[in-house]
Amino acid sequence: MDVDRLAATLRAAIGADAVLTDRQQLRTYECDGLAHYKVMPAIVVLPRTSAQVAAVVRACVDARVPYVARGSGTGLSGGALPHADGVLIVTSQMRAILDVDAANQRAVVEPGVVNLQVTRAAAPQGYYFAPDPSSQQICSIGGNVAENSGGAHCLKYGFTTNHVLGVELVTPDGDLVRLGGKAPDPPGYDLLGAFVGSEGTLGIATEVTVRLLRAPEAVSTLLAAFPSTDEAGGAVSSIIGAGVVPAAIEMMDALSIEAAEAAVHCDYPQGAGAVLIVELDGPATDVAEQFGQVEQHCRSNGAFEIRIAADDTDRALIWKGRKSAFAAVGRISPDYIVQDGVIPRTALPEVLRRMTALAEGSDVRIANVFHAGDGNLHPLVLFDDAVAGQAEKAEEVSAAILDLCIEYGGSITGEHGVGMDKAKSMPRMYTDDDLDTMQMLRCAFDPVHLSNPGKIFPTPRLCGEVPGRHKGAHPLQDAGLAEVF
Repeated sequence: MDVDRLAATLRAAIGADAVLTDRQQLRTYECDGLAHYKVMPAIVVLPRTSAQVAAVVRACVDARVPYVARGSGTGLSGGALPHADGVLIVTSQMRAILDVDAANQRAVVEPGVVNLQVTRAAAPQGYYFAPDPSSQQICSIGGNVAENSGGAHCLKYGFTTNHVLGVELVTPDGDLVRLGGKAPDPPGYDLLGAFVGSEGTLGIATEVTVRLLRAPEAVSTLLAAFPSTDEAGGAVSSIIGAGVVPAAIEMMDALSIEAAEAAVHCDYPQGAGAVLIVELDGPATDVAEQFGQVEQHCRSNGAFEIRIAADDTDRALIWKGRKSAFAAVGRISPDYIVQDGVIPRTALPEVLRRMTALAEGSDVRIANVFHAGDGNLHPLVLFDDAVAGQAEKAEEVSAAILDLCIEYGGSITGEHGVGMDKAKSMPRMYTDDDLDTMQMLRCAFDPVHLSNPGKIFPTPRLCGEVPGRHKGAHPLQDAGLAEVF
C-alpha cells in the first residue's frame, strides 16, 4: 500500500485535519478495551458526516486497502483492533442527536453519540434508552450496534438488537443505504437483524434509529450479601424460578468487591464472598409485591445482610461498585483479560467452582462480576505481563473458561462479540458447515473482504475459498441467491 498516496486522497475527500498519519497520533488507536492485543494502523480518519464515511470506504475499495470501524474504543474482544496495512475509521466525531420523537418513542442519533446521552436527551419527556453497558458513560451507539451490546438491564429488556429499528449504513462497496426505519416491523428480509451484531464486517453504521421506553413508575433496588457465590447463585435461581423477572440481577465475587472498594469506596458489606444487586421496575403495586418475594428468596438462600435503596442517591451508590468493576480491577492487577461467556443460570454455582479450580491450577486469579440473571459471565483473568509466561497462562485460562461454557450448554459470547479474541474458539462451538454458512452471508455484503478482515472467523475464510468451491467463485452466486442481497 502506498500510504502517502492514499492519505493524500483521503485528505482531499474529508479534509487534512481529519486524516492522521503521525506515528505518535496513531498510537492512540492501536487497541480497543482489550489492550492485550495491539496493532498500529497505517492511517486513522475522523469523518464527521455519512458522506465522508462513504468517501473513505470508496477510497479504500479503489486502493484495495482494508479498513476497520471504531467508535469510543471500549470494546472488549478486539473487534476494533486496527489492520496494520489499513485505515481505521473513527466515528467519534459523529455525535449529534438528530431527533427525539417522544410521541412515537423513537430517537435518531449518529454513531458517535455516547450511550448515556440518549437517555439524558429523552429523560425530560419521561423516556429512556434501555441498553446500558457498564461503559455507558463512554461507549458509543455505533459500537453498541456493532457488538449487540447488553448491560445490567438486558435480563428484562433485551440487548441492543431489541431496541434498534433502523440504520443508515455505508456498505463495503461505499454506498449509503438504509435498513429498517421508524416502523416497528418493516417488510422484507431481516437485513437489519443480520447487521446488528456483525462487528463491522457488513458495513459501518452512520445513523441509528432507536426505540425509547417510558420511564417506569417505580424502581426498587437492593444489595444482598452472601457468604459465597454458591448461596448467591442459589438465590438467583430461586428468584427466577418463582416467576419474578427483575430488571437486573448482578453478581460480584469477593475479588471484584475488593477491587471496587479500592477504586470507588462503594462500602459493600464486609466479609461478603458475593453480593447480588437486584433491581425491579414497573407499576408501583407490582414492584412492591415482587420486591418482598425477592428479599425472602435472598434470605432463604443465606443472605446475611440486605440493604434497600431509600432513594436515587442510595441506588446510585449501590450501582457504583458494579458499574466501575471492570476498570477497578486495574487497582489490584497490572493486566487482565475480560471474558464473556454464557451458561444456564442453574449451573452458576458449579461453573464458578470449576473456574476457581482452573485459577488455582494455573496460578492466576479470576475476579467475577456478571449478569447473573441470564447467566452471562464476565470473568476477569488477572495477570502481570511483565512476568514471563503469565500472559500465556491467562490466555489458556480464558480459553478454558469458554470451553466450560460450551460444556454446560452455553455460548462463547453474550454481548462482547467475537472479534479477535474469541475467533479461535469458534470451531469449538460451530461446525465447519456452520462457519461456511456464516461466511456466505458475510461475502454477500463484502465479497472483496476489506471490511474489518480477520475478525470473528478462526481462519482467513476469504470469499470464494469456501471448501469445495473454486477460488474466486462467489458462494451466493453459486447458490443462485446473490440477487437476494
